[in-house]
Amino acid sequence: MSEYGTLEDRVRRKALLKKVKTPEQCIEFFKPGMNIGWSGFTPAGYPKAVPIALADHVEKNNLQGTTKYNLFVGASAGAETENRWAQLDMIDRRWPYQTGKDIAKGINTGKIRMGDKHLGHFAQDLGYGFYTENGRIDVAIIEVSAITEDGKIALTSSCGLVPELVTVADKIILEVNTGQPSFEGLHDILMQEKPPARQPLLITAADTRIGTPYIPIDTDRVVAIVESKHRDKGRAFSDMDDTSEAIAGHIMDFFGHEVKKGRLPENLLPLQSGVGSIANAVVGGLAKGPFKNLTVFTEVLQDSMLDFFDSGKLDFASACSLSLSEESGFPRFFDNWEKYADKILMRPISISNAPEPIRRLGVIAMNTPVEFDMYAHANSTLVGGTRMINGLGGSGDFLRNGYLKIMHAPSTRPSKTDPRGISCVVPKAPHIDHTEHDLDVLVTEQGLADCRGLAPKDRAQLIIDKCVHPEYKPIIQEYFDMAAKECLAKGVGHEPQLFDRCFKMQLNLAQNGTMKIKNWDIKVDLCE
Repeated sequence: MSEYGTLEDRVRRKALLKKVKTPEQCIEFFKPGMNIGWSGFTPAGYPKAVPIALADHVEKNNLQGTTKYNLFVGASAGAETENRWAQLDMIDRRWPYQTGKDIAKGINTGKIRMGDKHLGHFAQDLGYGFYTENGRIDVAIIEVSAITEDGKIALTSSCGLVPELVTVADKIILEVNTGQPSFEGLHDILMQEKPPARQPLLITAADTRIGTPYIPIDTDRVVAIVESKHRDKGRAFSDMDDTSEAIAGHIMDFFGHEVKKGRLPENLLPLQSGVGSIANAVVGGLAKGPFKNLTVFTEVLQDSMLDFFDSGKLDFASACSLSLSEESGFPRFFDNWEKYADKILMRPISISNAPEPIRRLGVIAMNTPVEFDMYAHANSTLVGGTRMINGLGGSGDFLRNGYLKIMHAPSTRPSKTDPRGISCVVPKAPHIDHTEHDLDVLVTEQGLADCRGLAPKDRAQLIIDKCVHPEYKPIIQEYFDMAAKECLAKGVGHEPQLFDRCFKMQLNLAQNGTMKIKNWDIKVDLCE
């Protein structure tokens, strides 16, 4: 028996107890080539027992590369599941976002066919039947906290795309997690109809509840109930450093300026923050800052959100996932359940990332890209324009629809071959996920560029002045001056670029290990 109750306690629809199986007994439901769906979102609420058993089966029977599945998850899952599947060459297609060195390696070496998509779009499109030949998922594995008397399910630490997944799955396996407290009551679920019958999402504040805590399912399609005691392998992020603290400081000053100008109320507007160390630092800055009675309408709640609550500055948070760290975040949450639970609501990604409430609430969106260029185009996914990291995630859902759209990054990133590192501000981004039309404000530790209302050339100069590292500023300034002069002379100078050299910094990095080119002369291929 778990300290959090028994399987019998959690499965209140007693007829389903006849379907209890071990993880190993579920292997019979899986055939190579199947379309498999999981619950979960950014290492939280994902199934563990059955995916681990499948991996063990493949490894034990030397089935690597011959037993492969198409895997659809709300976002990333824990490394012990999806990354291990990648290690064992068990994944053919993977949508729409992932985490792990081995799965990224599989994608970039061509073993895994990944598709990238705005997360809010992906969930609804899966429900529309866009991703498989027959519009169906063969088997869905869903982690749940409880099953009600009438057969509805209460999820665990995330919602992901479960409402859509259970409507298109032919078979459903429910992993009932008794190794942690039940999350029953923390979710706000609305089962949306397909167009033209889809109804508006009447969310008027972060704490507006529009649905119920449960997801209805067809229990006839449930083929197995599996008990799990595995905890989420949540990620911990590094502590605030000088760079992230400086970025957070610039953003706090900007918010104060906007309040004084009357463009923001004193308690700001609902905040969205992406994942990562800089996002954690920004939330930490808000926890220490002057603003009170704040709310959050976002995808993911990280450990720093608990600090935010403890500061007394944060009143309520709406999210898709509690992506807390395994060692400190989740134990802290569980030990202080009464303190946090009534201030948090978890929604499916098709609602947390829907354009309608984001725009209605006036969400302030803050996310971290790989890089951005001098015209405010941002790359969130592909290093060098070709190497996939994780995926687009939900940043675009918020950056296209928010009240203020902010991207923050260090001006440089460490490099093995350059003491200063790689510039995160470039003349032209080699891949663009977010266009100049989507972004309002760009921030590095060097400063903040408010690009609202600026023409492209004015925007470029401001970004160079405010955001570029001093060691790269003369290089990028020289390029901009040269490009503006040549393009304006030809009458094509609205957004000047010289395509014979705009990627010279990236080419020099690839061949010589540094972005610090010696000149922009096209007669000199690259600088040694």
